Amino acid sequence: MSQKKEFTAQPDLLEQSHKFLAEHSDLKWIEGFMFDINGVPRGKWLPAEAAEKLLQGSLQMPRSAVSLDIWGRDIEDSPLVFASGDSDGVCLPVSPMSLAPWHREATAQLHMQLHEADGSSLYADPRAQLQRLVDRLKKLGYTAVCATELEFYLLHDEADHLARPRPVSDNDAELVPSTDVYDLSELNAQQHFFADVRAACEAQGIPADSVLSECAPGQFEINLLHSADPVKVADQTLLFKRLLKGVARRHGYRVSTMAKPFGHQAGNGMHVHLSLLDSSGKNVFDDGSDIGSELLRYAAAGMLTTANDAMAFFAPHSNSYRRFQESSHAPLNLCWGYDNRTTTLRVPASDPVARRIEHRIAGADVNPYLVLAAILTGVCHGIENQLEPPAPVEGDAYQVESEKLINTWSGALTRFEQSPLWREYLDSRFVELFVLLKRQEQAEIATRVTDVEYQSYLHRV
Repeated sequence: MSQKKEFTAQPDLLEQSHKFLAEHSDLKWIEGFMFDINGVPRGKWLPAEAAEKLLQGSLQMPRSAVSLDIWGRDIEDSPLVFASGDSDGVCLPVSPMSLAPWHREATAQLHMQLHEADGSSLYADPRAQLQRLVDRLKKLGYTAVCATELEFYLLHDEADHLARPRPVSDNDAELVPSTDVYDLSELNAQQHFFADVRAACEAQGIPADSVLSECAPGQFEINLLHSADPVKVADQTLLFKRLLKGVARRHGYRVSTMAKPFGHQAGNGMHVHLSLLDSSGKNVFDDGSDIGSELLRYAAAGMLTTANDAMAFFAPHSNSYRRFQESSHAPLNLCWGYDNRTTTLRVPASDPVARRIEHRIAGADVNPYLVLAAILTGVCHGIENQLEPPAPVEGDAYQVESEKLINTWSGALTRFEQSPLWREYLDSRFVELFVLLKRQEQAEIATRVTDVEYQSYLHRV
């Protein structure tokens, strides 16, 4: 048996964590966790006395823990399970220790990434796949600046008489179908919840920006500020989703980032804003005009060309595809335009120095590591091949005759599995693992008979 290897966290992370521990001597627990392929946190609670050992890589978990299905089951035929003896990997910190203030007892969290036992990168961890694309873009001479906008529903803890979720809202959505976009009264009604969200963001260093009431009762959006570190952006987005759910529980609510929890109300999206910097820090999408540079066109063309290959990342679940409906502000056609919210890619109105592309496909139910990996794949592909996009769309993009986004889960998985793109840009072992995972989930969903089928067919046919 080999001797256990010792690891050292990054010096700045170690310093910040030690400072945190010195300031919080009352800690009882530490949550050590990483995010799996579905973006679900997986980890353990440990007593506060284990803090130093955690920072040195003492937490081990099965390498298969990052590839569990949405119900927490191992993937059948996975090379990470029985074929390899379901061996352990090592969890190494990637974010400083911080307070999880929604817990009753003083509890810290330590966000980690699962590695091989020797500390090398584990292909199955989705965070490692995003890092591959960041590195590839660096070799082209560019750094991506990204920001995310996350939509979610705030729900009562108790369901209605039909076991359906109930939005927390001043408006009675059952009696009067309504949209509450930019309604300040909705924010005022939940001011204590949002105050605690803001405080938790400050405690965890998450750069939350504006808050707004979205298009349905109980639906909100919070934007995170941009960063020139896409991996960090994905980290913060996942930590923010977890924070929202934790604070909601403290208030007796639930938060859902399910793509389409209500069939006749707006779905939850996660828009991504992206620009590129060169080695001097200049935004290369900016050519001084309102149109943008040649590189902006290359990037847009690459993202459009690869969008259907990546739909399994942008819409990773069965429910994800309910969001794509006409006139819903979710895109249906592969097109782009300037300041046009009906297109797949939107170039927002801004000063030229802030020229960027808004990617509007992904739902809020995604894993941000994989979404950003897919977007950067498109950017790299467009730049490397100097692709040109079609003419920008003006007016209603839902009426445009162009290639459609794949709108079924099975179609997206088949396209992903057959696409040669991912064998070039991602680790091929991850591609195979992802397909196994999603095929297993798809098979399980296919066996379930829905309530509407019973209501429609049980006694009528």
